[in-house]
Amino acid sequence: MLETRIAKDLLRIGAVFFRPDEPFTWASGIQSPVYCDNRLTLTAPDVRTDVEEGLKSLIETHYPEAEVLMGTSTAGIAHAAITAHLMGLPMGYVRSGAKDHGRKNRIEGRLLPGQKAVVVEDLISTGGSAIETVEALREAGAEVLGIVSIFTYGMQKGLDRLEAAKVKNVSLTNFDVIARAAAEEGYIREEDIRRLIAFRDRPEDGSWREA
Repeated sequence: MLETRIAKDLLRIGAVFFRPDEPFTWASGIQSPVYCDNRLTLTAPDVRTDVEEGLKSLIETHYPEAEVLMGTSTAGIAHAAITAHLMGLPMGYVRSGAKDHGRKNRIEGRLLPGQKAVVVEDLISTGGSAIETVEALREAGAEVLGIVSIFTYGMQKGLDRLEAAKVKNVSLTNFDVIARAAAEEGYIREEDIRRLIAFRDRPEDGSWREA
């Protein structure tokens, strides 16, 4: 199954790393039992192939009318470029803010009014960067079909924001699948899964540590 294969790929190369007994601190201050760095997929050719072929399959299945792929800056750019190459589609990317020089572009690459675009993101947590990308593309006149991503946490805040923005996301794998795979592969204990899911459901208050 694709979800499980990608989950095991990410665990094997340390792109998703669980440490429930010694949590990581996110920039927001949240204490997290998981660290995710999907950029590592780019330096592991076999995993990179699984990821890009998987993204291609998701787009063909869920967004068959796609005319252009647009990566989020910066993590989604390489994945958008490789997947677009596999699909024979144009690609571009959306900056987090407009340049302050030259043509002062925020959207890089050619985007035509009415063009059907799919946003490529590496991971979805609260959904902020992906939704900002969607909004920028809509403002430029694109028809955004939806988002594809490598990994989603499935946090309620992210789900609510995607719903409010009226945009669909489909991911290669998700937090629950990776947690189960991590226990099966011996990266964490079986009893840790309960704490990890508690974190997914309520990441802000730290109560997951006592679950």
